[in-house]
Amino acid sequence: MSHDTYELTAEAREQVGKGSARAVRRNGKVPAVIYGDKQPPLAIALSYKDIFYKIHGGGFLTTIATIDVGGKKIRVLPKDYQLDPVKDFPLHVDFLRVGKNTEVNVNVPVHFINEEKSPGIKRGGVLNIVRHEVEFHCPADAIPDAITIDLTGAEIGDSIHISAVKLPAGVKPVIADRDFTIATVAGSSAMKPETTEAPEAAEAPEAAEEPSEEK
Repeated sequence: MSHDTYELTAEAREQVGKGSARAVRRNGKVPAVIYGDKQPPLAIALSYKDIFYKIHGGGFLTTIATIDVGGKKIRVLPKDYQLDPVKDFPLHVDFLRVGKNTEVNVNVPVHFINEEKSPGIKRGGVLNIVRHEVEFHCPADAIPDAITIDLTGAEIGDSIHISAVKLPAGVKPVIADRDFTIATVAGSSAMKPETTEAPEAAEAPEAAEEPSEEK
């Protein structure tokens, strides 16, 4: 399941638009919008410090939060955010209201375990990660922290497909028309040879005849 939920405090904004957003930032806050669940959008202003650490702390887009707006608590899921391209501080955040039966599409990170138990990797093979994240459709209350790939027994040339991953109930990949690859174990030029005895070299003849040259 997803990370522990958290709570943020926000102020409602009466005005929207670029000018209003700039004014919010000058006051040390971050403009944001809450939308969805068949309700009108709600413009808010969040604490810069709070939202900065949440965004950069990991799991921001997969963790449900509660936002207190003037005493009214709203359950939300962060859907998107914008960062300053130079200074990396938050410029704007979009939140989706989470109702009782809300389902969402969300990118979930892929974690790999037991690399040391992969014969292919132990012999010098390389784990080639095709997808660091996979997009899933699932209930908002059942977003996985990550999907875990066990590399135990993985050999050179093996491919790991989505069909090999055990998913929680209600969690389905958005790409449903093919069994896509998540990672492969590929060979490398520095691979260690398998530990098998090399055949003994045949003894060379005592006197080898020179081949005759045809004229």
